[in-house]
Amino acid sequence: MSINENSEFIFSKNTKQNEIIRTYLIAPNSPPNNLFKNPKKRILVEFGMGSSLRQRDYTKASERAIKDALWHNSINAAEAFGFAKNDMLINVTIGVQKPELVNIEALKSVFPYGKPDIKVVKGGLDILKPNEGGVTIIANVGIEVSFDIEIKK
Repeated sequence: MSINENSEFIFSKNTKQNEIIRTYLIAPNSPPNNLFKNPKKRILVEFGMGSSLRQRDYTKASERAIKDALWHNSINAAEAFGFAKNDMLINVTIGVQKPELVNIEALKSVFPYGKPDIKVVKGGLDILKPNEGGVTIIANVGIEVSFDIEIKK
């Protein structure tokens, strides 16, 4: 993304070949100074919840939470800004009670495109089953989709 002297936002794909300008948006004023600090701009956030009822599998609950967030919408953010789907920068935060039991590498294969960066933190819920002595695992996920959008002066 660049901005010219007329305060026009110009979105362009950030590649070595300096690909041609894709889309123009007219803005009445210059952007705030913080737009110039980081080319990575968040476009959307998705939320999901997943569970493992009997298997006590934190990775499976996390996978279901990711699928819940991804499979319940159809957002054409990449196309809207003239990017390829694989240009998406995907930050995933998963909350479960035992983060160390989540296989992050296995979860990356859930994403059909983009570059997922997965972080697991303590969160979610473990609900004890009173009669069986087992636990139901609930994972929560937040998925942020960003693009590397450059602002040129």
